[in-house]
Amino acid sequence: MTAKLITIFGGSGFVGRHLVRALAKHGHRIRVAVRRPDLANHLQPLGAFYQIQAIQANLRYRRSVEAAVDGADAVVNLVGILAEGGKQTFSAVQAEGARAVARATRDAGIETLVQMSAIGADAGSVSDYARSKARGEEAAREFVPGASVVRPSIVFGPEDNFFNQFASLATKLPILPLIGGGETKFQPVFVGDVADAITCLIETPALAGKTYELGGPEIMSFREILEYILKVTNRQRLLLPLSFPLANLQATFMELLPKPMLTRDQVRLLQSDNVVSKLAIDEGRTLEGLGIRPAAVEAIVPSYLYRFRKAGQFEKQKAG
Repeated sequence: MTAKLITIFGGSGFVGRHLVRALAKHGHRIRVAVRRPDLANHLQPLGAFYQIQAIQANLRYRRSVEAAVDGADAVVNLVGILAEGGKQTFSAVQAEGARAVARATRDAGIETLVQMSAIGADAGSVSDYARSKARGEEAAREFVPGASVVRPSIVFGPEDNFFNQFASLATKLPILPLIGGGETKFQPVFVGDVADAITCLIETPALAGKTYELGGPEIMSFREILEYILKVTNRQRLLLPLSFPLANLQATFMELLPKPMLTRDQVRLLQSDNVVSKLAIDEGRTLEGLGIRPAAVEAIVPSYLYRFRKAGQFEKQKAG
């Protein structure tokens, strides 16, 4: 394998740090393009001293994006947000930001581009988040026709914002809401598997140009996920079904807070299942199709949720 120089936009985030580690293990050099390079020092121990370089780049400033991709062999765009705030809108970050990265990649003569999206990305979706993800995919392919797109379901791992968030809520609240009755289905995927998939796409040009849907080995309803979190953390909490209209009303008031825990757009997202499609499975556009055996939730999640038990790691998990 010939070592490559790979620019990763958003490489200091949750998925980014795992991708940096995976690429460094394969001997590649990584240029991490972030708005605040001084906040990316935690990436340095993931590789040799010469492998990882953090540089300043802002997707709103074309020259900084062009400088970030200059001389690179491949580009990965992981930049994304879960909720809007100020100038950080879905359109600006996930659509126009993706366009800026793709344009700079094309202008630099780079043929390998991997665009991070999400299962559910759809130009006709009722969700602003899902529509902006679809626009990001379109922009990537407009400028780099051979771009690869990865669409994961909810991503889990030690620093995730899903299992950790609900486990934390369970330590503070006597009741956890089951939005939409908790029937929405997810296919949680381990962050390390997502990183391996992107690494595979960078190293294997023959796989480029497709949209890959990434999910783990289990399909779990929202209710099942919350029940599992309570089991692992040894907590007993009431799970209260909350209809979508009531959840939407609640989110309306939460959006008045600086950092809302729930938004109306997230409620809209929860009205559709978030699982790998049958078409992607049939066409081999999955982790298994890339030769990756996905890790199960129960093999990873308990290792970092134990801290939410009353006695932390010293408290044994209840049986049953």
